[in-house]
Amino acid sequence: MASTLRPIRLAFTLLLAAFLPSAHLSAQAPAPKGQAKPKAAPPVAVDHLGIKLIPQPGIEIAAADRAELEKGASALAGEIASLRQNLSGKPDQLALIPDIEIFHKAVDWALRYNEFFDPKQVDVALKLLTLGTQRATELKAGRPGWLDDTGLVVRGYLSKVDGSVQPYGMVIPEDWKPGETKARRLDFWCHGRGEKLSELDFLNQRLNNAGEFTPPEAFTLHLYGRYCNANKFAGEVDLFEALEHARGTYHIDDRQLVIRGFSMGGAAVWQFGTHFAGMWAAVQPGAGFAETREFNKVYAEGKIPPTSWEETLYHWYDATDIVSNLENTTTVAYSGEIDGQKQAADIMIRYARKEAGDANPPAAELNKVNSGDGSPRAAEARVAGTSSNLKFHHVIGLQTPHKILADAKPEIESLVSEALASHEMKPKRVRFVTYSLIYPEMEWVRVEGFKRQWERGEVTAELKGDQLVASTHNLSALRFSPGAPVKTVILDGQNFPGGADEDGLAFHLADGKWVTGPAAIGKEGLIKRPTLCGPVDHAFMSSFLFVRPTGTPLHGKTGDWTTGELDHAVGFWRKVFRGEAPVKEDTSVTDADISNSHLVLWGDPSSNSVLARILTKLPLSWDASKLVFGGREYPAATTMPVLIFPNPLNPDKYVVLNSGPTFREDALLNNSQQIPKLPDWSIIDVNTAPDGKWPGKVLEAGFFDENWRLP
Repeated sequence: MASTLRPIRLAFTLLLAAFLPSAHLSAQAPAPKGQAKPKAAPPVAVDHLGIKLIPQPGIEIAAADRAELEKGASALAGEIASLRQNLSGKPDQLALIPDIEIFHKAVDWALRYNEFFDPKQVDVALKLLTLGTQRATELKAGRPGWLDDTGLVVRGYLSKVDGSVQPYGMVIPEDWKPGETKARRLDFWCHGRGEKLSELDFLNQRLNNAGEFTPPEAFTLHLYGRYCNANKFAGEVDLFEALEHARGTYHIDDRQLVIRGFSMGGAAVWQFGTHFAGMWAAVQPGAGFAETREFNKVYAEGKIPPTSWEETLYHWYDATDIVSNLENTTTVAYSGEIDGQKQAADIMIRYARKEAGDANPPAAELNKVNSGDGSPRAAEARVAGTSSNLKFHHVIGLQTPHKILADAKPEIESLVSEALASHEMKPKRVRFVTYSLIYPEMEWVRVEGFKRQWERGEVTAELKGDQLVASTHNLSALRFSPGAPVKTVILDGQNFPGGADEDGLAFHLADGKWVTGPAAIGKEGLIKRPTLCGPVDHAFMSSFLFVRPTGTPLHGKTGDWTTGELDHAVGFWRKVFRGEAPVKEDTSVTDADISNSHLVLWGDPSSNSVLARILTKLPLSWDASKLVFGGREYPAATTMPVLIFPNPLNPDKYVVLNSGPTFREDALLNNSQQIPKLPDWSIIDVNTAPDGKWPGKVLEAGFFDENWRLP
């Protein structure tokens, strides 16, 4: 780009890369023998419940440093505000402001929330402010030169979930040219666990370290994933928002997408790989975990066993349950032979063999690789004993702990390259297993209804000449969009005429038989569907709004509980999902809010006017005396409902009562526990104070049926 600013910016970027310390996240393995032990760690800070704080409090920085950083952050905020005003009529340039805001947020949050974890990060923050100011200057001049850069580039987008600015890192090939029409491969990288991985640290890493794998001629996109949640919930949505944003600058080949990661990032890859297998030319997890029960030893002696609804909700993120979806892609797993997290690949292999008909395959052992379980060599790494349609490779780092062995990388890359070469869009055969309408789609097959959600639903569909042949289990509605006209559809043995339909070929069950057309709506006009299926946590994967009550609560005790839980939800969202939860008072909710967002209503019909407005349309009754739900009465003075339901004011959105994300502080100690803890509805006894797992004593909890009725 012809710009007088570019030489300054490039020189500064080189200086920055040489100067800033990098805290590369990989294995947390013991120090090699003979190496000095690290200094004793400072005491662990805990919350009022005695649970370790994550993130831990930062260090105190010098007053002069704080003053300098606050001044710089304030100045950059002013530049951003000025740009927003001056570019209001230039949407393309206005959309670039998040690329500047990421630097301000990184420093501002480190200052506001005590998230400096190393004295060297003061200099990091100063350099990030300088970079942000440089970008602001370029954008003001109409020459955003960072869009033309190769190498390590940090970007930012505005999330539709909560309006927050979220960062991601790109590795741009040196031969890339702005405006090129060639579509390129893109590899996603999911990072490992890092309790100190603030935005400040993430940007620092992404300006200094290209990562474990940087395939030539390919883009690499490093996900922040909203911090340290194994890319779940809003962290899962981060991938799709970052991809959409990156497509605005870079020409990405949808046929050549690869998902990779290690440790916690490996866990993320297992869930992305199985839930969205049709997206990927290759799925390349390293270590991590693939489920909760065995990895976290939930049935171990001394542990409180999970509730029945927790057991059900394990299906959300347990990749073992849907291992057959990997038939739609190629899997190239990596494990160190003596890494405890080899368990992730081992258990996926075990479940894949169960799917192939082996009722009781042996469990793999640490420090042992049996024939057919994988190999250090790519040519011998294909896993045996699984479905012939499952291309599952397992590369082993011999006698390697929790790290990626250098010698294993070319073996992994050769298998990924083979997968890229053989990957086809719109394959003739699709195998799809799902337990929830949260994940309704695989390739050209879309599930639009269950007989019973959270039980295994399955469809296998195949194009055979001009016929589409499909078999299903536990499904009540689905749609096929194979991309080519078909003469006949044979669905569970029933014959239907095919045709070409731009909206796909839709079918639903009526009186136990398949008929053509979309899913039927119940008498109440409600049906669980892909965008509206519960449970509570689903509301926090798209735009939501916390609605604060301004009226007088029915009872002081429940009012105090509401205040505490709302404050907790706001703080929890910030520290776990790295955004400011949007909050409005009930008297300020607009028609636009109702149209665009899920409403999370806090309080009761006396304190929250929006809740009072819709109360008669909800499956409960509630006054000062009692709360009635499911035919049972509860004392209104000491019980509160938590539930999710279609919003009577806009049935395309949810209304949630009295809950943020349902996992709490206990779950932050182990990423495999960052999963839903409450189903569609629950009744909470507030006589029991909230703790690290529950918002109070859960008296009852359960799921609505497929028509949003109580079973």
